Amino acid sequence: MASVRDVTFELLRAHGLTTIFGNPGSNELPFLAGLPDDFRYLLGLHEGVVLAMADGYAQARRGPALVNLHAAAGTGNAMGQLTNSVYSHSPLVVTAGQQVRSTVGQEVMLANVDAAALPRPLVKWSSEPASAEDVPRTISQAIHTATLAPQGPVYVSVPYDDWRAESSVEARHLLSRSTVTAAALTTPQLTELAAMLDRAERPVLILGPDVDAVAANDHAVALAEALAAPAWIAPSASRCPFPTRHPAFRGVLPAGVKAISDLLAGHDLVLVVGAPVFRYHQYDPGRYLPEGTRLVHLTVDPGEAARAPMGDAIVCDLADTLARLTAAVTPGRRAALVPLPPIPAPRPGSAGRLHPEEVFAVLRDTAPADTVWVTESTSTTGAFWAQADLREPGSYYFPASGGLGFGLPAAVGVQLADPDRQVVALVGDGSANYGITALWTAARYRIPVIFVILRNGTYGALRWFAQVLAAGETPGLDIADIDFTALAAGYGVTGVTVASRTALVEAVTDALAAGEPRLIQVDTDLTTP
Repeated sequence: MASVRDVTFELLRAHGLTTIFGNPGSNELPFLAGLPDDFRYLLGLHEGVVLAMADGYAQARRGPALVNLHAAAGTGNAMGQLTNSVYSHSPLVVTAGQQVRSTVGQEVMLANVDAAALPRPLVKWSSEPASAEDVPRTISQAIHTATLAPQGPVYVSVPYDDWRAESSVEARHLLSRSTVTAAALTTPQLTELAAMLDRAERPVLILGPDVDAVAANDHAVALAEALAAPAWIAPSASRCPFPTRHPAFRGVLPAGVKAISDLLAGHDLVLVVGAPVFRYHQYDPGRYLPEGTRLVHLTVDPGEAARAPMGDAIVCDLADTLARLTAAVTPGRRAALVPLPPIPAPRPGSAGRLHPEEVFAVLRDTAPADTVWVTESTSTTGAFWAQADLREPGSYYFPASGGLGFGLPAAVGVQLADPDRQVVALVGDGSANYGITALWTAARYRIPVIFVILRNGTYGALRWFAQVLAAGETPGLDIADIDFTALAAGYGVTGVTVASRTALVEAVTDALAAGEPRLIQVDTDLTTP
């Protein structure tokens, strides 16, 4: 008879889950010891970093990633990053070691009390198997649950003495199972939606990260062209589903009710695809939609459909729906979109500092055209989009719920999953401290991410919010004089500080040729989101 551990490794292998992101503790050792040769273990020095690395990896490979955490403490350390994973629909299979099964009720050291409840509501599903024999089936359920639409993180706690128990013969059935989602619009639904778009005088598209996640970017472009409709990216999108220099591109929607409604004024039909309706942030009261505007929502997530405050929702396969809808609408009914004006010259910085627009312009012009940008510099988002030229799918990643600590480790995971494209992490000095140990993992495994730290010495986004809220001067917002090149050196990454555009070009050029991780620290002016 095979052990529970042996069958589980066969199951993981069958689903391509042979990369494990983790930070081990004693409860996890019986699972990890003697890891099969075709598996690889990526060590992170903090569980939040581990989870964010796996998140970036899962998003970039468009498939599940396996995470191994230590009991309740390790799970708790990782839960901040789960706030991003749930809203980016990242299919993470998160496992945690539990104490010996017979001792859990005593609440001995390292017991995960009520383990299944701990990560809720930040996971789609969580469980601790009722018996050792049920471990493989539970992990199989976790994998299928994580990858079925809407994708998202799941959690399984396993008592460590379960691994050596004998597995059921029936567990072999798990190795050949498959589950798929096949929800498609009916012909009447498609006909009605196409006719609605044809009748609209000024339709507009709002596209979200799920369009990029299912590689439906080309379909979205084709639909925008057929409708001659402008296209916005949904607020706080974790991915960019549309080329930013296309004539239809209008940028990223703001995250306030009134601000969105004002931008939609004059549009009679709003088609939202692959995004919630809407993920507002700052309190900005107003009407949800302008008078006379209708909203239709296409989503893979029944929860998103159910909780939206307005509009008609259809839960469906996005790639199939966009392709069929593009073929069904009547092109040429509206004036063609005109090309966008050239990207404006970046604003200059002050003495000894670069404006973030200068940084992004240099990076855009120096890095390869298909560079992947992982951004977590929340006070410079406006500057980034002002200079961005994103042409390829999978070129942009952002923390979906604003949970800090995503940028550095997610860039490591994205680079691991997409080794043929250069990954550049654009991270503020405030955000960088939450995931700084990702530098060690990058150095240890020679993952050639270029980390760019934009250092302005303060929590810039919070300073902006203090103005929005009329909060006045607030303590705890300044973080001056952190030397990230020294921190990088301690973790084994070569770093350099630059203070001019010329020096930045040289540093980026050197980093691109290095074949190993590099860090570039740039002192920048304070800007607003």
